[in-house]
Amino acid sequence: MRSEPILVVMAAGIGSRFGGIKQLASFGAHGECIIDYSLFDAYRAGFRRVIFVVRDDILEDFRQKIGCHVEGLMETHYVLQHLDHLPEGCTVPTGRAKPWGTGHAVMCCREYIDAPFAAINGDDFYGRDAFQQIYDFLSQPHKPGEYAMTGFLLKNTLSENGSVSRGVCHASPEGYLESIVENTHIISTCDGPLTTTDGETYRLLSPDTPVSMNLWAFTPDFMDQLWARFPAFYQNAMAANPLKGEYYLPFVVNDTLRDGESAVRMLHTTSKWYGITYQPDLPAVREALARLTQEGEYPEALWEK
Repeated sequence: MRSEPILVVMAAGIGSRFGGIKQLASFGAHGECIIDYSLFDAYRAGFRRVIFVVRDDILEDFRQKIGCHVEGLMETHYVLQHLDHLPEGCTVPTGRAKPWGTGHAVMCCREYIDAPFAAINGDDFYGRDAFQQIYDFLSQPHKPGEYAMTGFLLKNTLSENGSVSRGVCHASPEGYLESIVENTHIISTCDGPLTTTDGETYRLLSPDTPVSMNLWAFTPDFMDQLWARFPAFYQNAMAANPLKGEYYLPFVVNDTLRDGESAVRMLHTTSKWYGITYQPDLPAVREALARLTQEGEYPEALWEK
């Protein structure tokens, strides 16, 4: 078993609300994608190994636009998130085209995970501090089941262009995650973040509520947890939503917490998160990254030799 931490970048999503391939959208002055900024921050933090989880139809474009930048800097692997990469007894239902979700994306990396690893969304900007915290955690020895997640302040993760789904985190006084409650409809208002479960009754959330943006740190045993817990998800999905049900990482973590099989350290960052849920998010994210570049946080050309 190796000890050099791995970065797993989940980049196989379809982007139905965005209406395009978010992973390959350009943001920097030289065509950099959001993943480029994550890779740059991860490299500065200390990561030297990366696994990209992608789809067949974008693999070559992804490699030419993004992967080529780090292939000479980091040990690089590409994993395809095939729908039929499933435990025995699970089959792809007729008509299913949607990927199985973030938990399944990480499952597909099983043969390459031989060390502690971080998992991130490919279409999210997390900031330098968040990557440094997660790398520092992974660089320390941990027992199986000792995981971590970086919590972002809710106010730093909202979109002005529509509702967002966020996992609201509840932690113990000692700083360990107790549960994540998915809030599927949160909107930004002048009164603060509002959430609803029925589309009619709204309640106010604290702007400083910690939320999960899928920035995780795991020991390798988590791969066994993902594989073992998939069949139970599959049975429920086949009954409730066979074509679109998704196996989410936070749900699996919640289950390991419930069963007493993990302890998840809550890390905290005040970094501003940026993402592209909707097409109108593009200009704001481009402006934010341009501002960070002007302030000296990033060079104008990320991968200039």
